[in-house]
Amino acid sequence: MKEILTELIEHRSLTKETAHRVLVELARGKFNLSQTAAFMTVYMMRSITVNELQGFRDAMLELCVPVRFDQPVMDVCGTGGDGKNTINLSTLSSFVVAAAGQPVAKHGNYGVSSACGSSNLLEYFGYQFTNDHDELKRSLDRSNICFMHAPLFHPAMKNVAPIRKELGVKTFFNMLGPMVNPAFPTRQLVGVFSLELARQYGYLYQQSGKDFLIVHSLDGYDEVSLTGSFKYFYNGGERLGNPADMGLPKVKYEEIKGGATVEESARIFMNVLENKATEAQQSAVIANAAMALYCADVKGGLPHAVARATDALKSGKALKAFTNLMEK
Repeated sequence: MKEILTELIEHRSLTKETAHRVLVELARGKFNLSQTAAFMTVYMMRSITVNELQGFRDAMLELCVPVRFDQPVMDVCGTGGDGKNTINLSTLSSFVVAAAGQPVAKHGNYGVSSACGSSNLLEYFGYQFTNDHDELKRSLDRSNICFMHAPLFHPAMKNVAPIRKELGVKTFFNMLGPMVNPAFPTRQLVGVFSLELARQYGYLYQQSGKDFLIVHSLDGYDEVSLTGSFKYFYNGGERLGNPADMGLPKVKYEEIKGGATVEESARIFMNVLENKATEAQQSAVIANAAMALYCADVKGGLPHAVARATDALKSGKALKAFTNLMEK
């Protein structure tokens, strides 16, 4: 690790093979806590390369507990780490997408750089995390969505989790999160915290055979924030979008700001599902769900995707998907 750190500090990058090997050894606890923390923080100060990202991703998928479903499942997930602390858009969008008819295998974790991640939220409502294949299949059959709490599927990461929590800032594991869904989804909406990372994701996903859409709002969000223009990369290339393209209003950050606590975030979450939220909050959720539905059915067009997302949320179908998931 000393040699690896020297390489990185001197701004040399790792090969795909070396990145793969280092992550496997890190997961097996070969390095001490200080070395592990140093390795993780290097990538907060310098850009990650495509080869490094690919090597890390391949190692994580190799070490995971895999889950396979008969349906063509989709994940709706952001990297986090944008420092914006918005409402739980990807989690809310997942229920809207499921309610619109697209099966969702949601991959999530506790918040690291935000007050409330998807796992914090579902745990607050009493959801029992599981990696039991049959139970996850029942969830999909019951509500068209299942939730996979990342630590249960990436047990090799137990050496890293406490360090991530203590650091409290984004690391390269944020970059990896959406890429290492153990259900190996064939469709995926990914929000990323930088345009550079969006391009790297786009390059890797083009080689994956997935239907994908990678989004980054140009004012720094890892989602469609509706606060301004956003860039998205998908199977058909790359485009610049804005709220008007979706027939949705432009909003201000204060209008989509998340809760300072898990309780506050949960209250906002339920307000959205119960149609008690503000127009700005509802619109932001619809925007992200629509991009996911567009990813799954590009031929249907973006306006059709927006209409499907709007109906799924405002009709109460998304709330029903949530209550069905929570049933035992």
